[in-house]
Amino acid sequence: MTGKTVSLPRAAALVGPFSSGKTSLLEALLFRAEAIPRQGRIKDGNTVGDASVEARARLMSVEPNLAGVEYLGERWTFIDCPGSVEFQQDTYNVLMAVDAAIVVCEPDPARAVMVAPLLKFLDEHGVPHLLFINKIDSNGTRLRETLEALQGVSDRPLVLREVPIREGEQVTGFIDLVSERAYKYRPGQKSDLIKIPDAIKEEEQLARQEMLEHLADFDDHLMEELLEDITPPQQELYDDLARDLADDLIVPVFFGSAENDGGITRLWKALRHDVPAPTATAARLGFTNGGAATAQVFKTVHAAHTGKLSWARVLRGEFADAQALAGGKVSGLYLPAVGTAAKMTKAGLGDVVGFGRLDNAQTGDVLGGDDQGGTLWPKPLEPLFALALEAEKKGDDVKLSGALTKLAEEDPSYRLEQNAEFGETVLWGQGEIHLLVALERLKSRFGLGVVTHKPTVPYKETIKKPVSVHGRHKKQSGGHGQFGDVHVDIRPQPRGAGFVFEDKIVGGAVPRQYIPAVEDGVVDFLKQGALGFPVVDIAVTLTDGSYHAVDSSDMAFKTAARIAMAEGMPQCDPVLLEPILAVEISVPTDFTSKAQRIITGRRGQILGFDAKEGWAGWDQVSAYLPQAEMGDLIVELRSLTMGVGTFGWRFDHLQELSGRAATQVVDARKESLAKKG
Repeated sequence: MTGKTVSLPRAAALVGPFSSGKTSLLEALLFRAEAIPRQGRIKDGNTVGDASVEARARLMSVEPNLAGVEYLGERWTFIDCPGSVEFQQDTYNVLMAVDAAIVVCEPDPARAVMVAPLLKFLDEHGVPHLLFINKIDSNGTRLRETLEALQGVSDRPLVLREVPIREGEQVTGFIDLVSERAYKYRPGQKSDLIKIPDAIKEEEQLARQEMLEHLADFDDHLMEELLEDITPPQQELYDDLARDLADDLIVPVFFGSAENDGGITRLWKALRHDVPAPTATAARLGFTNGGAATAQVFKTVHAAHTGKLSWARVLRGEFADAQALAGGKVSGLYLPAVGTAAKMTKAGLGDVVGFGRLDNAQTGDVLGGDDQGGTLWPKPLEPLFALALEAEKKGDDVKLSGALTKLAEEDPSYRLEQNAEFGETVLWGQGEIHLLVALERLKSRFGLGVVTHKPTVPYKETIKKPVSVHGRHKKQSGGHGQFGDVHVDIRPQPRGAGFVFEDKIVGGAVPRQYIPAVEDGVVDFLKQGALGFPVVDIAVTLTDGSYHAVDSSDMAFKTAARIAMAEGMPQCDPVLLEPILAVEISVPTDFTSKAQRIITGRRGQILGFDAKEGWAGWDQVSAYLPQAEMGDLIVELRSLTMGVGTFGWRFDHLQELSGRAATQVVDARKESLAKKG
């Protein structure tokens, strides 16, 4: 190999689609490093990763799992990331902080498209990554077809580092394409060195030549050697592989079986010799050499016993416990371990470290430092699914708000919205499971039960014809009475014109000091019109009125205005307005027709589709879609696109809704208002 000795701690993320075997691979890597006495299994609930209640219940990762390990004198932190796209924000944040990613996938060509968004993110951010094709021992493995399918979704060339040795349908070992040595798997032990089988020599030579040609694309000297039929030295190839990986020019490909301990030692060798040092990661994130100690936060956790913990990667210098940082004081430094994190007094370059109780630190923040690095941090993902919720117990509203704020700190793709118009607390996220996990955490961590329902669609109403009405408020009681009298014209405005109030009072029929109170009364009524929804696109003109020198007041004229509006609005032919969103759906081309059917099946209007810029083999479908049809759009879209379809949206316009659909909406609104009293 390269002979390179790297003493700085390194970090690698395990990423890939749901069920590809990332957590099993973490177990295998830890077992091979003798950090655990035996490999745990997902189905047995005894793995190092997926230890939370929510993960065990679903047999899937729902947050990053950190494990520190030492292997052959080198310190490593592995971070097993969620495979579900609903927890993608955590994965993206982790990827920014590690030195390399191990992309785990299955040997199934049909599932290659599931890796596409992940590979795209890695290439856009220049994160070095290699592929580990897992479950190679499953029946019907089609390695070559899988590799071709994966190349179709990768912008970088995939470089096969080994070829399988088979006995019948079973993969029993591999040939390393650089050293040209053959090995036979021995589960639980290092592989045996064997002679290259004659039956596979031709395949090995073809694969090796293909590897050399890929490397020669980035090495002129190697290209000259190949043209002159000179066999390049092994060291040159190892150096090329390490350099090209670090520069994100190639994606080396390995294979094996995580559950059955196949190919794990070979993967460890590649990690040790090819993954770049943390200094390269710091440079990728924009941090220069020298300067003050710097770390970047990639994950925030609110733990029951330790309080807030900010997991960060040290990219420069050294940090100590109890030092002043981020407007606070560090209360404990924690090093990832197998099991409970270990407490430490200092953390240096390359360390993954948990900073205790830094209340002001947020995910993505740069701690310390005196330059502008870290500006490449990914923005929070846009929300795709929402639930309105309220505390089961009265009086827990403040506690609920605080708990939701902490969950959003942990995962910035959660978004909390207070809808004052309908008096709702709305939690947005990336999908149904994403939000269900949030609700479970509210219960398990904070003891908060919640009641949920679909968020209220923000319908509006307007009018179609004008009317002139008279409103009088007269009340006599002991002392001063109340008197206000107004005549108003109500008329529709063009769509989007908003609300206009005018007065055409002459001769002081309504004193000037009371006219703002008339407008206030009109505005107050428009919060809930004749159909029960806020009124838009309407003009109201105060034309006449009368007053009493003693009994008139602001409140009296405000009440008179409300009376006039209450009488006049039902006569104006009120109509319901439905919010329409502009939606951009992104899917692989094979699923474009399905995306279009989803739109038409939800009363949507297709505006067209085109190739998605920068995404080979993907389309973007543009459409108008009623907001009322958006609730579970992401659930259906993912179910029909192997989990990779997604969309962006924005409010575009209001559109009249009539007939039975409008009647149902109005009736439901009246029922809801009646319950609220």
